[in-house]
Amino acid sequence: MAPYRQGDEKGFAHDGTGLAFWFRPLTAAISEVPVDDRELAMLFHARTADFQDVTVQATLTYRITEPATAAARVDFGIDPDSGAWRAAPLDQLATLLTETAQQHALGLLARTPLAAALADGVDAVRERMAHGLAGEPRLTETGLAVIAVRVVALRPEPEVERALRTPARELVQQEADRATFERRAVAVEHERGIAENELANRIELARREEQLLARQGANRRLEAEEEAVADRVRTDAEALRRTRLAAAEAEAARELGEARAAAEAAWLGAHQQADPAVLRALALMRLAEHLPRIDSVTLTPDVLTGLLARLGAPGAAGADR
Repeated sequence: MAPYRQGDEKGFAHDGTGLAFWFRPLTAAISEVPVDDRELAMLFHARTADFQDVTVQATLTYRITEPATAAARVDFGIDPDSGAWRAAPLDQLATLLTETAQQHALGLLARTPLAAALADGVDAVRERMAHGLAGEPRLTETGLAVIAVRVVALRPEPEVERALRTPARELVQQEADRATFERRAVAVEHERGIAENELANRIELARREEQLLARQGANRRLEAEEEAVADRVRTDAEALRRTRLAAAEAEAARELGEARAAAEAAWLGAHQQADPAVLRALALMRLAEHLPRIDSVTLTPDVLTGLLARLGAPGAAGADR
C-alpha cells in the first residue's frame, strides 16, 4: 500500500510507499492507494453479427502506476480512526475497467458471426480488449495500467451450443460407428480365417485318416494273403504228411495182413497134419485160456450127492472112459 497525506490545495505533504509520519486527525486528509497487481474477473454477454447471444468470461490484471493521479481522480480517502476507506475506490476502478473492456469486446463481436466467434473469438477478443484498454486515455488519466488480458471462455447459449454440437457429435458418432463396423468386419474376417483354417485342418486330417485307413486295409490284405499262403503251405504239408502216413499205415497193414495170413496158413497147415486128439487138447487149452478165473469152488451136499450117485452107478466108469 502507498499512503498519501494530503495537505493543502497545492499538493501533498507526504507521498510514497511505506511512510511513517505524524498527522493531525482534525485537519489531515489521508488517502491509501494500493500499488500491487490486482485481478479483475468479468463475465458479460454479447451479441454476434447473426444475432446470437454469447457469454464472455475474461480476467484483467491491472496496476495503479500513478498513485497521486489515482488519488486525485478517485476517492481513496481513509478514516484516520479505523483505517478503512470512506468510499469504494476499487469498485469504481473495476467498473471503469469492466465497461471499457466490454465496449471493445461488444464492438468486435457485433461484427463477427457466431461460427467465426466460436472458432477464433477468444484470441480476437483478447487482442481487441488489450489494444483498446492500452489506448484508452481515461485509464491513463486515472493512473491505471492494464498489465494482461486473459479471455477464459466464449460460449453461446445452451440451446445453440447443443445445436452446434449436434453435427460434430453426429460426425464423431459416425466415425465411431464406422470404426466399430470396421472392427467388427476385421473380427468377422479374422473369425472367417480361423474357421477356414479349422476347416482346412479337418479336411487335411480326414485325408490323412483316409490314407491311414487305406494303408491299414492294404496291410490287412497283405497279412491275409500271407496267412492264406502260409495256411495253404501248412495244409499241403499236412495233407502230404497224412498221405504219406496213410500210405505207410496201409503198407504196414498190408504187410501185417500178409504176415497174419501166412501165420494162419502155417497154423492151419500144422493143424491139418496134427493128430485129432492133439487138436482136441489144444482146443481145450485155448478154451481154458478164455474161461473166467475161478478163485474158489463151493460144493453143496446136493452136488456131492449127485456126483457120488453118478460115480456109484454101474455104467459110470465105462461111460467116463
